[in-house]
Amino acid sequence: MKTRVQQFSLALLAGVISCMPLLLAACSSGASPGDGSSAEPKPGEKIKLKWSTWGNPGELGRFQEFTKEFNAKHPNVEFELIPVPSDYEQKILTQLSGGTAPDVFYAGDGTIVKLIENQTIAELTPYMNQGADSKIKESDFFQGLWGAAKRNDKIYGVPVDCNPFILWYNKKLLKDAGIAEMPADLYEKGQWNWNSFKAMLEKLRANGKHGFVLDNDWGRYYSFVSSNGGTMYNEKGEFVADKDPKAFEAFKYLYDNVQAKNITFAGTLPKGQGGDAMFMSNQVGFVSAGRWYLPIFKQNKDLEFDIVPFPTNTGKKIEPAGVATAYMVMNKNTKYAKEAYQFISEFVSKEGQIYRLQGGGNAVPSVEGADEVVMEGNLPEHAKYFLDARSVGYALTPAEAGVPGLSQVIKDEMEALWLKDGKLEETMKALGVKANQKIADFKAGK
Repeated sequence: MKTRVQQFSLALLAGVISCMPLLLAACSSGASPGDGSSAEPKPGEKIKLKWSTWGNPGELGRFQEFTKEFNAKHPNVEFELIPVPSDYEQKILTQLSGGTAPDVFYAGDGTIVKLIENQTIAELTPYMNQGADSKIKESDFFQGLWGAAKRNDKIYGVPVDCNPFILWYNKKLLKDAGIAEMPADLYEKGQWNWNSFKAMLEKLRANGKHGFVLDNDWGRYYSFVSSNGGTMYNEKGEFVADKDPKAFEAFKYLYDNVQAKNITFAGTLPKGQGGDAMFMSNQVGFVSAGRWYLPIFKQNKDLEFDIVPFPTNTGKKIEPAGVATAYMVMNKNTKYAKEAYQFISEFVSKEGQIYRLQGGGNAVPSVEGADEVVMEGNLPEHAKYFLDARSVGYALTPAEAGVPGLSQVIKDEMEALWLKDGKLEETMKALGVKANQKIADFKAGK
C-alpha cells in the first residue's frame, strides 16, 4: 500500500510528464513568444497591443481614425498607435533589440530585409492562408510589389499601399514654351518616348525654365533603365548595369541631357529648394514622384498639372517603372499573434485601403478592387496612369534591398558623377566594381 506522500509524488510526476511535450509554455494560458501561436486572454480581459509607423500629420490623423474604428469593431482588443516621426528605422531596431518593440509596425524596403535576417518578424504566409479568418490573400496584391518582403515564397510583410513613380508636368510652362500636344496626348497615341520627352525639355530650357529635376533615387534612375528594356541586376543578384547595353544607354540618356542642361540634378539646386517647390512656382516643367505630391499640388489653385508614365525607348506604350513601397510586419515576439495579424489583415485589405486613402490620399492601393480612391474627382486629369504604372511596376529588388549599404554606394557614385562633372564610362565601371564588392562582402558575411 502506497503512503499519501508516495501517492502525491506520483501524481505530481504524472502532471510534469504530461506537460513536457508542450515544452511548459502550453501548460499555461499563454503562448511562448515567437512560436507562431497566440495567447488566449482571460475571460473578460481586454487585449492591449501597439503599432507604429512614420507619417505626416495628415496621414497620422487618418491612421488614428482607423485605429479607433478597429477598436470599436473589436471590443476585446485595444490597439494604440505610437507614431515615430524621426529616425524610424534605428528606433524600431533598438526597440526590437530591447524587447520593447510594437506588436505591428511599418517597415521600409531596406529595413524589412534586416528584420528577416535577424528573425525578429513573423512569417505571415500561414496567417494569409487560413481562409475565412484572413481579410487578405496573396493573390489580392499586385505581384510586382512584394519586393524584399517575400523570400523563398514566404511572405514577411504586406504592402500597405504603394506609390508608382511617374512624371508630373506643369501644363502652363509647357504651353508657354510652345508645346501644343501635352505628354498625355502623346502617350495615348503611343508617341511618348525619349525623343519627344527630350524635345520638350529643350523647348522649356530655351524658354528660360528648367526641363526636368532629377532626384538621386533608385526609383528615378531604374525607371529610365527599365523604360529602355534594361536591367540593373541579373538573376544571380549581381550588379550588371555597367555591362547591360540597355541599362548603360539609359544612364547615357540622362547624362547627355544633364550635360545639355535639359535635366537639372536636384543636388545642384539652392539649399532648401526642391523640385516640388520649383514646380509649384512655375520654374520647372517635369518632376518625378508618386502620388504623394497630389495633396500639396492641389492646394495651389493656380497650378496646372497632370501626370504621364515614363517615356519609353522600346516602341512600347508603357514599360515597367519603379514603385515605392512600405510593408506592415508583425513582431515575432508579440503575445497575441492572432489579434496582431487581424489588425494587419484589416489595415491592408481592400476596405482598409479605401478607408485610409479616400478623400485625396497620397498613395495608390496595393490591392485589387480599390481603384476608386485614385479616380476621385479625376485629379489629376489622367489619374488612371497611376493605376497603369502600378499594374506593370516593381518594388526595389531584393538584390539591392537585401544588401545593407548597397543603395547608398550607388547614390554616392551617381551624386559624384553629377556634382563633380565626372565621366559616365568611368563612373559606371567604378560603380560595377564597388556594387559587386559590396554584394560579395555581404554574402561572405563580412
